[in-house]
Amino acid sequence: MDDNELEAIRRRRIEELHRNQADRTMQEQQRAQVQAQKQAVLRQILSPEARERLARIELAYPDLTEGIEDQLVQLAQSGRVNQVIDDATLQQILRRIVPKKREITIVRR
Repeated sequence: MDDNELEAIRRRRIEELHRNQADRTMQEQQRAQVQAQKQAVLRQILSPEARERLARIELAYPDLTEGIEDQLVQLAQSGRVNQVIDDATLQQILRRIVPKKREITIVRR
């Protein structure tokens, strides 16, 4: 290989790295936008106490909380949420959707 070929390979590799970085940045921006939209919907449909409970659950079970949030957003988007979900209602919802084997303790304050 001569210097021109090596330089061409280096240039292509650098361009590829820049494209990959741009793709990752765009994907991260899209994820952040989706997360912001989800949080906005949750602020609209959950009372402050229910949001606080969900935040506490997220500390212990982040993967479970994401699924719960997604289901709550789907309920809201499908028009099945007619009023603000308070803490007691959220507890009932959690009892129904949390798998029995991973049932979490719902502590009253």
